Amino acid sequence: MDSKEEHPPAAEANGLSDLNKETVDLEHIPVEEVFEHLRCTKEGLTTEGAQQRVEIFGYNKLEEKNESKILKFLGFMWNPLSWVMEAAAIMAIALAHGGKDLRGNSMGIDFHDFVGIVILLVVNSTISFVEENNAGNAAAALMARLAPKAKALRDGTWNELDASLLVPGDIISIKLGDIIPADARLLQGDPLKIDQSALTGESLPVTKHPGGGVYSGSTCKQGEIEAVVIATGIHTFFGKAAHLVESTTHVGHFQKVLTSIGNFCICSIAIGMTIELIVMAAVQHRPYRQTVDNLLVLLIGGIPIAMPTVLSVTMAIGSHKLAQQGAITKRMTAIEEMAGMDVLCSDKTGTLTLNKLTVDNNIIERLRKE
Repeated sequence: MDSKEEHPPAAEANGLSDLNKETVDLEHIPVEEVFEHLRCTKEGLTTEGAQQRVEIFGYNKLEEKNESKILKFLGFMWNPLSWVMEAAAIMAIALAHGGKDLRGNSMGIDFHDFVGIVILLVVNSTISFVEENNAGNAAAALMARLAPKAKALRDGTWNELDASLLVPGDIISIKLGDIIPADARLLQGDPLKIDQSALTGESLPVTKHPGGGVYSGSTCKQGEIEAVVIATGIHTFFGKAAHLVESTTHVGHFQKVLTSIGNFCICSIAIGMTIELIVMAAVQHRPYRQTVDNLLVLLIGGIPIAMPTVLSVTMAIGSHKLAQQGAITKRMTAIEEMAGMDVLCSDKTGTLTLNKLTVDNNIIERLRKE
């Protein structure tokens, strides 16, 4: 008998290993069946049992991708416009070596063109990297809306603990002003008033009766009750929305336009350089250095060098303004795509409202005049 059979994991020993594999809709079945499927009671979990469930379900927090900052920075240099600039930099540092001036003297390597092109590349990439890094940190912005603490029943006593330690089967206490730390089903008690406008777009608090479900990230506006946790982390309603935001990889219209411009520039420059080489080098037999200088002029002059910088700065300003209003921008290019939209289809008006009362001064002024 191997060691795995002699010392089975604690979760397997207690029959908990298949909890995360069950596909029961815990949000709609009777509460009694919720306790049965989660193998817990109204007396809560023990510290040891909760730790075993953490190993199965994971911590109650959103996934954070640890991407390399260096690779992300270099990624902004990997596009058609940057390719042309990089080709020009290589030509400036490599092909110019050994050229001669008008007097026939050796000129060595000319670093001026190379340094200038590299500085432009770095400036363009730095602006895009800094601004998109600030605008695209959607997971951090969403996590800021989650409850940092929760009151849970552990080992028969109520304790305040980090919300990230909650697991399905925990009994938690919800009262006025609390942010719901995880998806849960309400137990016996008075109805709650829950503000879930950030999740569903409903402008007014929703009444939740015992047996009903509440979502992570919503706020309790009235009442106090106990609840059993049914989902945590990315398995919550809030977590699934955050996962969709983070996993967005759609290439938008704006990026396609930029790629088309870059490809057009590359093709035009390639044709121009081919003609230049045929005419100057093969037909006119111009000096080597003069040919290289003309090719560099074609490379640099054939691309809109300032365009990436102007676009990055412009969209960065828009991103900052949106961030001040609480909007989360995953990609800066989405700002331009949103501005160019003709028709927006929404499931209900509440999704587009701010959940705040405002006074329309124009209507008031018009009524006064009438």
